[in-house]
Amino acid sequence: MTARVSRLAAAATAGAAAAAVAALSSRDAGRDLDRHVFASVNAGAGPAADALFRGVTELGSIAASIGAAAALTVGGRARAGTGALGAAAVTWYAGQRLKAAHRRPRPFQTGEPARQLIASPSGTSWPSSHPAVLAAFTTVAARNLGLSRRARTGLAALVGVVALSRVYVGVHYPSDVIGGVFVGRAIADAWSAIVPPEPGAVRVRSEAAPSRPGPATVAP
Repeated sequence: MTARVSRLAAAATAGAAAAAVAALSSRDAGRDLDRHVFASVNAGAGPAADALFRGVTELGSIAASIGAAAALTVGGRARAGTGALGAAAVTWYAGQRLKAAHRRPRPFQTGEPARQLIASPSGTSWPSSHPAVLAAFTTVAARNLGLSRRARTGLAALVGVVALSRVYVGVHYPSDVIGGVFVGRAIADAWSAIVPPEPGAVRVRSEAAPSRPGPATVAP
């Protein structure tokens, strides 16, 4: 299986997973589970956690992706930055269309108890565009830059923290952010299949192999 076919298959799998999350969260059992987990996460863990999640949540905004792409361009990796930003922009647009179709109210719009720690975002709740956009940007950027497995794991963890923050600050249900991550990954995989990483991208090893000394030479 070629890399292109493999990524298209991965995109289809992630898209199907997002659709499954949307369907499950539309049922009574799914909505009840969403509300239960939301209440637990949104209850808070103290002022330090409040400050942390308020601080990181906007890393998933399209503005943050624009800033990251600009930083890569300044650093001499313009193609990597513009490719990742392209995937993020497509993801943001797709998210807006899905929100309009799904029309799920946000937690603070339901009249149920919720701690809202940031200003009210526009649009409806499913899917959450912040983790979607960040997942798309970081996945494509990591491929274009040839990042190590360790670096990619760190970026995936960042996506997870931003996803959690959207529930913690009171603007999304858990299924919103889970669906958003799947949407972002689906579009990133499709993007990488259509626009392959730049030829110069070299994967960096997480731990450099120890160099072996060459044969000793004796100075004349």
